[in-house]
This record gives sequence, C-alpha cells and structure tokens, in this order.
Amino acid sequence: MQTLPIKLYSAQQAREIDRIAQEQTQVTGLQLMAKAAEASFQVIKKHYPEAKKITVFCGAGNNAGDGYLIAKLALEAGYKLQLFSAVGEGKLSGDAALAQQSYMAAGGVILHNLQLLSHHADLIIDALLGTGLDRPVIGKFAAVIQTINSIDSPVLAVDIPSGLNADTGNIMACAVHADFTITFIVLKKGLFTGLAAGYCGIVLFADLEVPNSVIEREANQESLLQTVTLAKRPRSAHKGLFGHVLVVGGDYGYAGAAKLAAEAALNCGAGLVSVATRKEHANQMYLSCPELMGHALDQLTDIEGLLEKATVLVFGPGLAQRTWAKKLWPTLIGLNLPRVIDADALNLLADFPVYSEQWILTPHPGEAARLLQCSTADILQDRFKAVRALQTKYGGVCVLKGAGTLICDDKKQVYVNTTGNPGMAAGGMGDVLSGTIGALLAQQYGLLEAAKIGVYLHGLAADKAAVSLGERGLRATDVVQFLREVVN
Repeated sequence: MQTLPIKLYSAQQAREIDRIAQEQTQVTGLQLMAKAAEASFQVIKKHYPEAKKITVFCGAGNNAGDGYLIAKLALEAGYKLQLFSAVGEGKLSGDAALAQQSYMAAGGVILHNLQLLSHHADLIIDALLGTGLDRPVIGKFAAVIQTINSIDSPVLAVDIPSGLNADTGNIMACAVHADFTITFIVLKKGLFTGLAAGYCGIVLFADLEVPNSVIEREANQESLLQTVTLAKRPRSAHKGLFGHVLVVGGDYGYAGAAKLAAEAALNCGAGLVSVATRKEHANQMYLSCPELMGHALDQLTDIEGLLEKATVLVFGPGLAQRTWAKKLWPTLIGLNLPRVIDADALNLLADFPVYSEQWILTPHPGEAARLLQCSTADILQDRFKAVRALQTKYGGVCVLKGAGTLICDDKKQVYVNTTGNPGMAAGGMGDVLSGTIGALLAQQYGLLEAAKIGVYLHGLAADKAAVSLGERGLRATDVVQFLREVVN
C-alpha cells in the first residue's frame, strides 16, 4: 500500500498551491491535468488490469478536464470507452475546454443522455465534481451520481468522490461511492474523517511533480497520525516508573465499563491500575483479572489515600449521572494530576463546565454536542471546527471520536487518525480508549502524545482483532487482548 504524505490541506489551499505551481514552475494548467490523467491511468492498469470497458463521467470544471484526458489515454490504449458529460456543449472553458478538445481530436464521443448510457462497464471513472463543491448536489448532477452508484462496477474517483466536501468530509446531499480515490498535489483534509470513510475507498496520491517548496508556502493545520513506536524500557525498570492509573466509575449496572478501561490500561503497560467503584463491584474486580486492585467507593474519604498515590485519573467509564456521580464530581474534576475525562463524566462536564490544561477529553459526537450545546448534526457538519471549539472551551487536548478520529491541542493543530474499522461501532470501545490513553499518561507521555499514540494504537488493535475475528460482532474485550500486541 502506498505511503501517503502526512500534511492535509483545505480545498482553498489546494487551489492556491495549484496556482503558485503554475506561476513558479512554468507548468501550465493543461500540463498538470495531463500528469493527473497519466497518474490515474497508471492506477487503472495496476488495480484493474483485466478491465476492457471503461465509462467516464465528466462535469464542467477542471475535474472534468482530468476525466477527458484519462478518456483520451484509454482510447489510445484500445479500451472500449464511453464518456458521459453532465453539461451541454460549449459549457467548458479554459484548460477543461482544451482537454475536451484533445479528447475529441483523438476520436472521442460525448454522450449527454443518460438513457443512452450502457451500464456494462469494467470500471467507472468519476470526474464529475471536484474539490470546489460548496453547495448541495441537486438536479441533473444528483441524477448522474445516483446512476453511478446504481451501476454494479468499481469506481475510481478523480481527486475526490463527487458530492463529498473536500474540507469537512461531509456529504453534500449525495455522493459517489468510490473503491479508489486518487488525489493530486496535496491531500485534502475532508478525505479522511466523518462520512468520507464510506465514500473514498482506498485513497491514493500523486504529487504531479509539484515541488515541496511550492506546497510549503501554505501552512497546514491538519495532519494524519503517523505510525508510532513506544520508547524502549530500561532493563532495570520497575513498576513505579510506569505510573499508577486510577479508574473511577462503574455505578450499578455499568461495572463492565470501568473494568474494560482498567484492563486496557494494564495491557498498555501501566505499572499499577486501581479501580474505585461501587463496593459490590470492587469486591469482584480481581476475579477475572487478579492484577486489578478494586476499591470500594461510597464517599470520597474512602479513597483519600488512593488519590494521593495515583499519578493518572481516568474518570467516567460507567459513571452514570446519578447522585453517586454528582457527589464525586466536584473534587475529582479538579484534581491536580493528568486526567482522561470520558463517558458520563463528559455529560457532567457539559452541565457544570470547567476549563483545564491538565486533561484529555474523549467525546463521541453526541457527547460533543452536549458539551458545545448544539446538535449532533452540527458536530458532524464540520468535525474539524467542532474539535477546535471543544478545545477552546474546555482546554487540554480534545479527542473527537468517530471514523477518522480527530485530536486537537492548544495550538489548534488537528491530527486525523487512519486506523480503526466499522467493527468498533459497539459498546465499550470508548472505555478501552480511555484506559489506553490513561496508561500512556502514566508512562510519562505528554497529553498530546498520549492522545495521539493512544488513538492510533486503539484503532490498530481493533484492526488486528478484525483480521483474526471479523468486524461483525467485534467486542471491546477482543480489542483489549490485541492491545498488548500493538504496544509491543
């Protein structure tokens, strides 16, 4: 699999980089289109070597220009080709019009009637709408996208699946479901988070030989998370070097959540892990995991000594929002030690807002909506904006969970995770993440590093579990077991 660049850019930044590249390198827009077409054609030959019939869908902008030049290459290589244009004759201008003329000069034919389109194709090329889309897709373009999605053929999207917002990963009313997306010059940030995961397929990249000196003129604020290797432990290590994680949670009916977080912390290398929970739960903690230390918690005085020994607090798994939780809240939320705030502790934080630079918040979109006093739909509309708003309001490091989990620090840099799979859409996965991050904090990683490494490894453990067990029916306990493998 291709190694992608790390830096992500907005659609506006991509256009500016494209403009500067043409000015400074004496490369024309048409020449860049030709390079994009050649890169796309190489993807066709590599990933679909048996394809003989190709259907290309073109729109009106530069994305269409790429499509026309891909179609020209396919014609010249002897493919059976049909090309559909969603716009009438004479609607193209500039480089896109030149690309269309080049295709026509090679003997190309353009269809304008969907009814005349054959649905028998080995591969579809989506060059309908590009990265400039800023409004819902309606009318003829929506009908064309529906047609593309109805054809039982693999799809290669050019630069971005048509209908996907290049900045947010949101769907603009409808979008093409691609099997591969090849994007050019820079990676667009919307390809990697939110709903984009269900539309982009495998993302490939071609820099079109644009120099880094051109790209680096645009400062990026978003990056993909990188593969991580944890620091090697000294041979003289002892448990005191790796911290004492205290998990507080597990009200009646929710003991499993606290236990999942605690076992995740153990499997990720914390020196000691304690669980402060209801007496009935505390007395059973050791039964299936002897390494866990259970402590009965009714009043805070029950764990005063434990609070002095703990180096990291994981607060919230299975906490609920009843009287017990609200009684613990004022003291625990204000402790002067690194904290991971999750689950119902986040819901209490929404009711009783506090700002701190000493914690990591790990909300899913519903919890994020409560924290920001908006709707879940508002969060999903622009996840990058939402995670920055969370960090501004609450401080520390904020982790917005979901496909393409986002991590935001106090400099408003956002990191996008690329590990994980749909099998993680199950109860308990968030508890495992909070324990994972807590263990890394205990091992003296800083807030940002603990969040980044924890999110990446959590998803990686789930990917390994899915390979062995399958995605459907994947359980949080399965992920806990694979954590030990990925941290090593």
